[in-house]
Amino acid sequence: MKKPLAIASLALITAMAANPAFAADEFNTAPGLTAAGAPLGLHGVDPVAFIDIGNRVEGRAEFTAIHDGVAYYFSTEANMRKFKRNAADYTPQNGGFCTYGVSVGKKFDGDPQFADIRDGKLYVFLNEEIFNAYQKDETGTIATAEDKWTKIKHTAAKDL
Repeated sequence: MKKPLAIASLALITAMAANPAFAADEFNTAPGLTAAGAPLGLHGVDPVAFIDIGNRVEGRAEFTAIHDGVAYYFSTEANMRKFKRNAADYTPQNGGFCTYGVSVGKKFDGDPQFADIRDGKLYVFLNEEIFNAYQKDETGTIATAEDKWTKIKHTAAKDL
């Protein structure tokens, strides 16, 4: 193995080992790993731009932060730094799974194309139909999802 390749491999292994271990189904992520050694969350959308300005801005791999073993992309270095200072304020609720799905005890993909920000928190949904169902009882859906999430967080999606 050539020295640069060996160093890169060692760096990747080290980065992966440094991340906290988590069950694969506690967070909604894209398959595979980012260059940072963690799976991608929120479909690559910048969560800081999303919450702070309500705009779905694609993040860039050069601005990556890892939180709870999930990589998030940011559109600017300033957004990445802001996230690192208080990641809990910017990560999607329910591990990034569809909030309506969680409210009925399931873990469906949460697509940031269908999302709501309430009280500074980001909630994502599977699709437009599910988002419309959520809008009929936003407060009730969120409350039910919060209760159910504590019960299903550590359960694999396939087992629900």
